[in-house]
Amino acid sequence: MSNIPETGRTSRVTVRLIAIQILVFSLLLTLGGRLWYLQIRNGKEYANQARSNHVQQVIDPATRGSILDARGVPLADNQTRLVVSASRTDLLKIKDRGKAVLARLSQVLGMPEQEIRNKVRLCDAKTPQPCWNGSPYQPIPITDKATTQQALQIRERSEDFPGISAEPTAVRRYAAPGDANSAQVLGYLSPVTDDEITKAKDSRSPLLRSDQIGRSGLERTYDSELRGKAGVTRYEVDNLGRVIGKAKSDRAVPGSHVITSIDARVQAIAEKELDQAQKDARNVFDKNTGTNYKADAGAVVVMETKTGRVVAMASSPTYDPNAWVGGISGKDYAKLTGKDSNYPLLNRAIQGQAAPGSIFKVISTTAAVNAGYDFDGHYPCTSAFNIGDQVFKNFESENYGAISLGRALEVSCDTVFYDLAYKQWQKDGGNNPTHPADWFYKTAHQFGLGKETGIDLPNEVRGRVPDRQWKKDYWQANKDGWCAQGEHADDYVSKIAKENCESGMKMRAGDSVNYSIGQGDTLVTPIQMAAIYSAIANGGTLYNPTVGKAIVSPDGKHIREIRPTAHGKLPDSPKTLRQIDDALAGVATRGTAAWRFGGWPQDKIPMHAKTGTAEVYGKQTTGWFATYTKDYTVLMTISQGGTGSGSAGPAVRKIYNALYGVDDSGQIDEKAALLPQPQASLPKIESDGTIQAQPIKPVSETLPDEEEGQQE
Repeated sequence: MSNIPETGRTSRVTVRLIAIQILVFSLLLTLGGRLWYLQIRNGKEYANQARSNHVQQVIDPATRGSILDARGVPLADNQTRLVVSASRTDLLKIKDRGKAVLARLSQVLGMPEQEIRNKVRLCDAKTPQPCWNGSPYQPIPITDKATTQQALQIRERSEDFPGISAEPTAVRRYAAPGDANSAQVLGYLSPVTDDEITKAKDSRSPLLRSDQIGRSGLERTYDSELRGKAGVTRYEVDNLGRVIGKAKSDRAVPGSHVITSIDARVQAIAEKELDQAQKDARNVFDKNTGTNYKADAGAVVVMETKTGRVVAMASSPTYDPNAWVGGISGKDYAKLTGKDSNYPLLNRAIQGQAAPGSIFKVISTTAAVNAGYDFDGHYPCTSAFNIGDQVFKNFESENYGAISLGRALEVSCDTVFYDLAYKQWQKDGGNNPTHPADWFYKTAHQFGLGKETGIDLPNEVRGRVPDRQWKKDYWQANKDGWCAQGEHADDYVSKIAKENCESGMKMRAGDSVNYSIGQGDTLVTPIQMAAIYSAIANGGTLYNPTVGKAIVSPDGKHIREIRPTAHGKLPDSPKTLRQIDDALAGVATRGTAAWRFGGWPQDKIPMHAKTGTAEVYGKQTTGWFATYTKDYTVLMTISQGGTGSGSAGPAVRKIYNALYGVDDSGQIDEKAALLPQPQASLPKIESDGTIQAQPIKPVSETLPDEEEGQQE
């Protein structure tokens, strides 16, 4: 028997019972507290979440606003098409992941099955286009060209096509009125991504999974205004998905319209003439290379001289922006981005960079005058300029004797500017500068080079002013490669590499001399040079070029004008500007551009011009042609097209002929003039959304006259 007293056993049992009671009570207290927290403290929040789990949203996309030309002609608008879409979520629920459904769909639509599969796969780093870069929960468009019969087959046999819909939908249309394509200016749309939805969540313009947004051009710049706000209808559903009620809904708000300064008629002419200029250049023999000119790319800008507004902007090669509507095909994507495409998605008017050649000389002229050289002084125009054993030739190898800076602009005498740049380089200390004034480089920055113009189009590039700081930075980044390349070989390229290795950080005499005529490492864009020549014409104001002119609400009641703004003034005195202006008029009447403006009514519409031919290592020369009147600046460049006046001259003349109604004999027909002065008023939009626009006819297919010879 145990020796433990009875009273001890009872005491221990009592302690255990009390401990169990305390434990049970604590658990009940904890559960009660948690229940109070869930049902009372946060009850409303969880109730709302529970209810939201049974709310389904139906998105009603907003009608995207139109992009109009200055007269109200639609450049981009919407049209109703039958769109066949696939729900990736529904397809994945099917046993074979929807493969059989897509196979049946390919038969109905007459599309390759693989093409359809490619369109519904998700984009990632390893997946080539075409693929879906939008939200995986959003219906993926397969085609927007379905016929009524195809749509009926899909809808009547819905059991064979789970996850497939065929609905009339408003889709983007790039109208190309009168053959005015305007591809790079307008841009294109593509589906929104999950990352973009997250980033825009707390912004003034949040995104929905159904949204399409602008990816380039005006579609991107003015996306938030054009997109509007999608409507959302919310339905309460039970556990089986049956609708049991309708919750709060938001109506769709159409997007606003963007009125541009583009004139579709002038745009069509500019595109046609740029294309024809390239075709004509390809028929001209290049004596330097022994082949015809390639004329592989080009750009043209027509700008209002007094405001900076863009009337036309064309880039070549170009493309049809409708290729993106409804999802781009693999074949079309390869055409636009492949190695052999020459990259038509680039807007070469704002993204194409090249040495400017002699159209840069207006900057060098200003630099020389500000450095103390007399505009009307006498400067030797020899056939060549020597620095040591280096010979820098005049482009035409002509000797005009002693001439003024104005005459040097007219005949585009390289050696005048070589001499001035070399003297200034010596004044700055040569290879051992102390406090260089760097007039030629400083002036280029003052003219707005080396930075964006501020145009309202995305992805504008800055160009390059190869000043001392750039030389140092560039040498630091490339010296190892130069030193390695120039160490053993003795060919021309290796010798240059060795020279760069040893002194590439210095501003050498040859660099300054080459730079003075727009050669060497200088890079500019067409829009930069158009802004500069407009500034010379308007008295010195550098405007931010603009394409958008006004934002107008869908009912036409609210108008927000986009007014011209300036970003600087040219560093010229009024006297110097007048002298340069007179010289550029001389270029058109007795200088290097005179052969292109024969018969022009100079007394009624004074023409000013500057020609340029830029040499590019390993390529044929690039032609530049910069011109202006009191109303417009027209600038064209053609890559590997030969001289400026030779390749671009006829095209620029024909653009002016169309603007002012000038015929070949120099007579002005006011009725034939497309735009003798810039469009001032805005087109009217009625309360029902109707746009009062003037009709436009296609550009005539007349070919430019053939002209012999090539000059700068």
